[in-house]
Amino acid sequence: MTGRMVEFSANGNNASGYLSESHSGNGPGVLVLQEWWGLVPQIKGVCDRLADKGFTALAPDLYHGDFAEHTEMDKAGELMTSLPPDRAARDMSAAIDYLLSIDSCSSNQVGAVGFCMGGMLTLMIASLEGDRVGVAAPFYGAPLEEGAADWSGLSAKVEGHFAAQDDFFPPEAITNLENHLQSLDKDVIFHIYDGTGHAFANEENALGTYDIEASNLAWERTIALLNEI
Repeated sequence: MTGRMVEFSANGNNASGYLSESHSGNGPGVLVLQEWWGLVPQIKGVCDRLADKGFTALAPDLYHGDFAEHTEMDKAGELMTSLPPDRAARDMSAAIDYLLSIDSCSSNQVGAVGFCMGGMLTLMIASLEGDRVGVAAPFYGAPLEEGAADWSGLSAKVEGHFAAQDDFFPPEAITNLENHLQSLDKDVIFHIYDGTGHAFANEENALGTYDIEASNLAWERTIALLNEI
């Protein structure tokens, strides 16, 4: 790990996250949002990979120090379902505040990247934060229930990455959401990767679904999108 843990204020409360800064000294800011496991080393590694590509990336610790191992799926589910939505929104917004305030962030907008639960949160925070989020790349996660998000504030360019076999976020529902957002004149495209399962871009292969070719393609597309910040 090449980054470090940082603390920041979140509406009068304390929050923390893992910050990995561009090796060139500064770069566009990217908000990285965790899977249901929590702020685990793999998510910190995503921040480090982004720093290697010239970005300054921050992953807020939405579980406030708690996390689940890959053998603890029940615990991961409990952590996800018990996460207070208002606290998560507060912490994500505060993380954007922090990113935009530091010298190592060269942009006046951030990009957002998230995985599974974090993919859903990526779309939700992009909608809540309006033009403070310039681009968004959700991976195999989206708010699918009617009324789960107020899309009126979504102005980011969105390019999402989803699995063709996914019981958590079925591709038919993802396509329906894509069509709905496009009907609202949102700049949204969702890629569905043939032959892949949920979490196909997680190299730790917790669910046995890691697909290196799909992961590399999704990563290349994400870096290209983030370079538009």
